[in-house]
Amino acid sequence: MANRTAGDLADFLGCPLQGDRAVTLKGVASPEAAQADDLVYVDSRRHLERLVRSNARCVITSSDLAMSGKTMIVAAQPKLAFARAAAWLAPPFPIASGVHPTAVIAESAHLDRGTLVGPFAVIEEEVEIGEETQIGAFCFVGRGTRLGRACRLYPRVTLYAGVRMGSNVIVHSGAVLGCDGFGYVTDQGKHWKFPQAGTLEIADDVEIGANATIARGSLGITRLATQVKLDNLVHLAHNVQVGERTLVAAQTGIAGSSLIGSDVIIGGQVGIADHCQLEAGCIAGAQAGIPSGKIIRRGQTVWGTPARPVQRFKEQYGWFTRLPGLAERVRKLEEQTPEH
Repeated sequence: MANRTAGDLADFLGCPLQGDRAVTLKGVASPEAAQADDLVYVDSRRHLERLVRSNARCVITSSDLAMSGKTMIVAAQPKLAFARAAAWLAPPFPIASGVHPTAVIAESAHLDRGTLVGPFAVIEEEVEIGEETQIGAFCFVGRGTRLGRACRLYPRVTLYAGVRMGSNVIVHSGAVLGCDGFGYVTDQGKHWKFPQAGTLEIADDVEIGANATIARGSLGITRLATQVKLDNLVHLAHNVQVGERTLVAAQTGIAGSSLIGSDVIIGGQVGIADHCQLEAGCIAGAQAGIPSGKIIRRGQTVWGTPARPVQRFKEQYGWFTRLPGLAERVRKLEEQTPEH
């Protein structure tokens, strides 16, 4: 890609520029690692010294953090503007180039214009893949799967049969989507497998981290709404529903038939049991444990196991840390009390 200038970027972002519009930009970096043609950002006064020492000539910052000696693009939200700038300046590298001759593609599969398929990928019968979608090396796309346009499947992603995926979906390496859920009926010492015959639907602009696993519905649908973002090593069981713009951090597990609302934030290593409901805008702190059937109300922040409102958890945890001292006081009182 041809070099772009600070003026080009300011126009793209719709932000005012102070300084030299002709400064060339090739990429983005932290202030410490930046070269002269890298873009950096600063959104806090405590980081100004890092900017002063930086080789970068152009910075995205806010109006109250102006400084001399740098070309500045002034944004109300510097971090957001920097993220948009990074996508514009340094788009991701292609996952594949053309359709590799070692890819195995069924005759009944349909690949739209600009589809890229890497080495040793397998695309089964009746698959439909939208324009400019990229399938990395060793991916497996099961029978009857539908992918929208401009999706990116990094190497070794597995899509079981019948997965439905919207546009602009990113799936990182090792993810397994549409596998059977964990459902059994026990009778006379034998576990009978309950049908896992449903589907998995993933809406537009979803991102799924490396080695994440998402089960298909048992008889219904497992569904991820628009703009859901899952970190690495997240597991969603059968029939889970996740609402728009929800964020789920690494190593979280969500058991079957739980309903997660829109704009929910779930910290790392959270365990959510079956048939729970997290209403819109709530937050589950890292390592929270949410027992079966529990409802976390709209906008509530919870922490601990079992999960409870964060202020109550802090109060109770404070008492918990004092228990050794309290136990010693009780022991001394008992020693002073004559036996009856």
